[in-house]
Amino acid sequence: MRAASDFPRVTAPSFEQTVDVETPELVVLTYSVAGIGSRALAAITDLVIVLVAFLLIGIASLALRLTRGFVYVGASSSWGTALLVLAQFALLWGYYVLFEGLMDGQTPGKRLHRIRVVREGGYSVTFGVSAVRNLLRIVDMQPFLFYLVGMTSVLLTKRGRRLGDIVAGTLVVREDVRRTGSEPAAVPATQAPQALQTQLSEDEYTVLARFVERWPALEAQRRTALAQQLAQRFGAALGDDVRAPGPRLLELYERERRARAGGVASRGETGAGRERQALIAAGSPRWSAFATKLALAQKKGLKSLGEQGVREFVAEYRALSADLARLRTAAGGRAVDELFYLGRLVAGAHNLLYRDRGMALRAAVRFLFTEGPREVRRSAAPIALAALLLFGPAAIAGVAVARHPALAPKLLPPMMIERAEDGVRRARTGEGYIDDPQLLRPVMASSIIANNVQVTFGAFAGGVTAGLVTVYMLVMNGVSIGSAMGLYVNKGIARLLVAFVAPHGVLELFAICVAGGAAFLVAAGMLLPGDRPRRRALVENGRRAIRLIGVSTLLLLVAGTIEGLISPIEWWPIEGKLAVSGTTLVLLVTYLRGGRTARPSQNPGSESPDSDLVAGDGHPSALALGTVTARRVS
Repeated sequence: MRAASDFPRVTAPSFEQTVDVETPELVVLTYSVAGIGSRALAAITDLVIVLVAFLLIGIASLALRLTRGFVYVGASSSWGTALLVLAQFALLWGYYVLFEGLMDGQTPGKRLHRIRVVREGGYSVTFGVSAVRNLLRIVDMQPFLFYLVGMTSVLLTKRGRRLGDIVAGTLVVREDVRRTGSEPAAVPATQAPQALQTQLSEDEYTVLARFVERWPALEAQRRTALAQQLAQRFGAALGDDVRAPGPRLLELYERERRARAGGVASRGETGAGRERQALIAAGSPRWSAFATKLALAQKKGLKSLGEQGVREFVAEYRALSADLARLRTAAGGRAVDELFYLGRLVAGAHNLLYRDRGMALRAAVRFLFTEGPREVRRSAAPIALAALLLFGPAAIAGVAVARHPALAPKLLPPMMIERAEDGVRRARTGEGYIDDPQLLRPVMASSIIANNVQVTFGAFAGGVTAGLVTVYMLVMNGVSIGSAMGLYVNKGIARLLVAFVAPHGVLELFAICVAGGAAFLVAAGMLLPGDRPRRRALVENGRRAIRLIGVSTLLLLVAGTIEGLISPIEWWPIEGKLAVSGTTLVLLVTYLRGGRTARPSQNPGSESPDSDLVAGDGHPSALALGTVTARRVS
């Protein structure tokens, strides 16, 4: 397969950033990278949608508290509130991932403003890839939702990508398939193509076309001055007409355009130029018809075309791919509007035909219970490093505070100090670590789940900072955990804290270490790529890391449920809660041993780009990955 850089380079007809992608049909497509403006408008639109949804959930929560019931599920208001908390969490973190996965790289905001997320090979995004790019939004949106980090990255990178796109290996491209120039008019049947002729060279025609395109927007004085300059330049073609130069130039442009639409080459063109004009003249009607069909398929899906319509669509796609290859060669590096128009059509059809299937239930189960445990075992080293950074400071802080309790106010917030003081009384009266509001247990569980999962998402996103933020979060959490335990030991009430932490602690602490290991995988792709190109190492490690985040999230769902429903129970003896802890440990080990019976890959050590969260077996997108080159054009 030839690299895209081996093909003739074509200059875009406007100031825009483009990316060349070679398809399995050996045709090079040119994508226009979405600019900050269109991406910002899409982001604002999505933000408004999310805020409205949050408002509706808040209204539902308020109504739930007022009615003290949740008739839709037949449970108490406590369970209803818990579900609403989880709904808000899912909306905050799942909106972008869900829509990009189901709508082929588009959220409602992106669809409205005609931009789309695609993978570097021009293929559609999977749920896993979308999860990587959107979890890293935590860093891109800094400081505080202003997206200065993301916008800076978009401006500085060749492909206009924010940090999430770099790690996920994605691009945000424009989908506008309208012509950049004027639509060629059909040549009347009474006027034979050979009767038409051109008087301008291709470069002269390009200058004239730009002038005509800007004509309505120019001020009268500026328009007159430019028209006079062009009239002097094109004097031979204008003849001896004494009228004002503006109308004469418009008529000249119309004659030149009609001649080219009839297949006549520009003055002075060689065989390649004549072939280019013939291709454009013969293909324009077919391209316009295909554009209409493509717009329908993009809006309603390929199924809307019917079985026969899909066959015709595929045949037309192949024909347009051949036209694009011929036109690219015939253009000889010139800026040809039709070349970019045709390339946009083929790119849009390519995305539809090579779209990955949605995440089937079986694929999701395989991701969580086969690929996830396998990745945990494979990533034992970064997970162990995260555990060392968490438990090492915890042990040091615990011993220090147990021996010198005066350190506690320096390492713990006042609330924890007050809770420890109250713990002495609770230990004497036989109460638990915290109050056990039985009616609020479901709300506690859902709130704990949402908080803990968000913390691990933040730890994962910290990997893109070369792991520095993740290291800080692990160390500080370790110090807090150890200091609290040391304070309770010093006061002789460690049993109280252990009884509360034991049921959920195994799963929760291990999940934190797994999330830290995911972050260090991303950092390793940046700092230690090995014999791989750094960009490829970062993308591959990012896909591995999202499997670890899937495992971490699953464990935290279980741990949060236990922490909210079981850990606060006061009348359970510590032996019973330790038994729960032991049970979770056995189940965790059993879970991590999963995935051992999977059939080994024919190419050990290789990473399948389509294996995460997608049932891609036999799908066309698994046939080949496109070769990508990027360029900034003017």
